[in-house]
Amino acid sequence: MTNLEMSRGAYEAARIAGNGRLDLRVNGNPKPAAAVLRPTLTALSALVFPAALLGMWTLSSHFGWLPAQILPAPDQVAATLADLADSGDLWFHTRISLLRVVEGFALGGAAGLLLGIAMGLSQRVRWTVEPLFTALAQVPPLGWIPVLMLLVGIDEGLKLLIIAKAALIPVALNTHKGIRNVPDSLREVGSVLTFGPWATLTRIVLPAAVPSIFTGIRYGLTSAWLALVAVELLASSEGLGYLMVWGRQLFQLDMVIAAMLVVGLIGFALDWTLSWVEGRLQRWELAGS
Repeated sequence: MTNLEMSRGAYEAARIAGNGRLDLRVNGNPKPAAAVLRPTLTALSALVFPAALLGMWTLSSHFGWLPAQILPAPDQVAATLADLADSGDLWFHTRISLLRVVEGFALGGAAGLLLGIAMGLSQRVRWTVEPLFTALAQVPPLGWIPVLMLLVGIDEGLKLLIIAKAALIPVALNTHKGIRNVPDSLREVGSVLTFGPWATLTRIVLPAAVPSIFTGIRYGLTSAWLALVAVELLASSEGLGYLMVWGRQLFQLDMVIAAMLVVGLIGFALDWTLSWVEGRLQRWELAGS
């Protein structure tokens, strides 16, 4: 008997046993229909608000509620987006922005990881660094632009430092929190196994703190992306933020909205991907607890 025939036989047996209704089972237990449909309904409900906004936008442009110079029609924005893609300008500015955020996030994330580990492991380092770190963390990344402009100018160094600062704070805080929350019982296991400081850190402390550390990485990347667009709006001649400024100077709001859509989609994709990975890590943590 082939696999296909076996699958058909199982289907017919389930249908007959359920008087014509398919009995969905998970691990031998019936799975309610609501549990099957819930993910689909959740995904559809998430599209309601964007669809309503798009409908209002379309009606506004059709009936002229707002001038086209202020709110271009959706088809005009789509045409501008297609033109930017065909000309290569969209890919050029997107590549520049992504390269900047990768470099800045790598610098800030690495520094935040090291600082968080140091504060989490050493009480002396925490007492010495934490007050100043907390005070500096209260200043938003854009608040550092006037000072950094005097130190490094308005070239790539400014953008790199602003993005790195935006990523450093969440990564350091969550790494510190994750290491401090590692149960003492796990550390005692390292002592029983005669682990040294390095083995305890790499085999016990860091693996136990991975979910919290990854949460910091997720928020750090989100903060880095937001800081990137903001600094490109203020001091840049390339990138998606500059593309929005250029469209505003030309009074081409369709270009501005097209760039905004690309920024939003990339930010959503980055956050969704890291959120999915974070969910997997949390599932492993619950399975191991």
